[in-house]
Amino acid sequence: MIDHITIAVSDLQKSKLFYESAFASLGYKLSFGKESVFWAFDIGGGSLFEIQQADSEPPLTRLHVAFRASRKTDVDAFYQAALDAGAKDNGAPGPRPQYAPDYYACFVLDPDGYNIEAMINQPAAGA
Repeated sequence: MIDHITIAVSDLQKSKLFYESAFASLGYKLSFGKESVFWAFDIGGGSLFEIQQADSEPPLTRLHVAFRASRKTDVDAFYQAALDAGAKDNGAPGPRPQYAPDYYACFVLDPDGYNIEAMINQPAAGA
C-alpha cells in the first residue's frame, strides 16, 4: 500500500488552498505541515498526499512515493532489489528518527530520477 505521495509545487500557498478546497468534496482534510515548506492531507486508510515547495531544502524530486512494508527486512530487500534493477542509491536502509521514533526506510532514485521509498513506521517493527 502507498503510505504517502509527495509532489513538488511552484506555489505552496496556492496549492494548499486548491487542495483544501478540492479535497473537501472527498472528505479529505489538512493533517499537518510547516508553513512555506510542506503540507500533508489525510486521504484515508492511513495514507497521506503531500505537497512541498519545489525550491525547499533538502532537494526534492518532482515526485516522491513511499510504499509501506511489513518488516524491516522487506525494506532491506526492496533496496537491494531496486539497486540490482538499476536504481541509484538515495538513502540506504536504516532508522529515520527525524521522521518518527520508529521510522525505518530506504530511498532509491528510479530510472527517471523519481525518489522511491520503502518504509515501516511501527513500534518494535519486526526484522
